Amino acid sequence: QVQLVESGGGSVQAGGSLRLSCAASGATSGTYCMGWFRQAPGKEREGVAAIYTGGTRTYYVDSVKDRFTISQDKAKNTLNLQMNSLKPEDTAMYYCADTPTLCSLGVGYDYDYWGQGTQVTVSS
Repeated sequence: QVQLVESGGGSVQAGGSLRLSCAASGATSGTYCMGWFRQAPGKEREGVAAIYTGGTRTYYVDSVKDRFTISQDKAKNTLNLQMNSLKPEDTAMYYCADTPTLCSLGVGYDYDYWGQGTQVTVSS
């Protein structure tokens, strides 16, 4: 079992920045990839960014490229998402997730463990 706890959400104006963090604990030695997903009311869950935990490969959905940066701090067992130039359409609940299999975005079917989420609200 892997436990994931997100933090860092909040409310900002368009153009602002937020940094999300996800603290991982438990059986993290089996993790292959970690990702950030988001879900807005009435919309399908969407993969935002993912990172291969054994190296530096990263993956982003087109809508956040050049604005968001995913990173990991292995010493602290944390996953981060730096979000810059935020837009109202970035408003959603953001979740971190863990998978022992492969890095993917989409809706997250490959991910086994999920955090409770942290809300991000961007006003225009």
